[in-house]
Amino acid sequence: MNIRVILLFMLVALAQSKVAFAQDELILADTLLISGDTIIMLGDSIIIKEKIKPIYWERGGNFNLSIQQVSLSNWNAGGVSNMALNTGLVMFANYKKDKIIWDSKLTANFGFNNQSDRRFQTRKTNDNFIFISKYGRELTESWYLSTQIDARTQLLAGYRYFRPAGAEEDARSKISDLLAPAYIQSSTGLNYRKEYDNKDRISLIASPFTGRFTVVLDDSLSNAGAFGVIPGEMVRAEAGISFSSTSDFQILENIRWRADLNLFSNFEKLGNFVVNFNSIVSMKVNRYITTRIETILIYDESVFIQQDEGPPRQAIQLQNMINFGIGIDF
Repeated sequence: MNIRVILLFMLVALAQSKVAFAQDELILADTLLISGDTIIMLGDSIIIKEKIKPIYWERGGNFNLSIQQVSLSNWNAGGVSNMALNTGLVMFANYKKDKIIWDSKLTANFGFNNQSDRRFQTRKTNDNFIFISKYGRELTESWYLSTQIDARTQLLAGYRYFRPAGAEEDARSKISDLLAPAYIQSSTGLNYRKEYDNKDRISLIASPFTGRFTVVLDDSLSNAGAFGVIPGEMVRAEAGISFSSTSDFQILENIRWRADLNLFSNFEKLGNFVVNFNSIVSMKVNRYITTRIETILIYDESVFIQQDEGPPRQAIQLQNMINFGIGIDF
């Protein structure tokens, strides 16, 4: 028989014997600790109180989906039937115990547009995959010695669409793909981390020792020397310095702003920074309906962007989206 059951029967018998022999006396509570739980006897009543376990993990996320569909038939005002979909997923897991912290966040977005009058009807409009994980040890109340991994890529192939001179239909050429490119950055440095009562938080990490790897696993892009790799090579390694920041603030009651900034400068070209900036403003209408304004800014001098006219050149990559649709927090 389970030891807890035996002890429980013993306590019940003890309580009943006290009632029998001391009916006119006030019976004080007896307390017994068994395997972390507390059993309290009050007269002939038994109360079992479980020990409250400390919470070290904080987990959660958000999923959002927006769909737009237009169907036209014999429509005199003009236009074409089309459908657009955009979806995003954010998940996080934060661990804190004693002097140790470990924060991880995954962001994945995908969207496409389908237009009936084009040769390539379905075209991607949004595609990114970002994973950031940071492990730190407390030095003071707000300062940590931290190591961070930052990995970025996309999920599906990306194409540039164009119409060759004299052609009647569009053509396309592949300019990116899954793990082509992928950017993996590892950094160690001082981390300033501040949390507020309303779950607002800010984290800044400066690293004088950072390794950055550009991966291009597509043979055609690798042979062309895309994204700064040596033609024919699949990995480009760099050493330098970096600065990263993460912000999460409640601007108004139903408006929250989250932003991630990552700057990297190669030791060989100090002062020339690779910039990655992601910003999400969430405006909650009710429990399930949200409006999201997402902005992504990228600048990398090793990436040359094909222009509509003229040769490829360095340029700021900018993506801005406004989505109204379903949003679920979990």
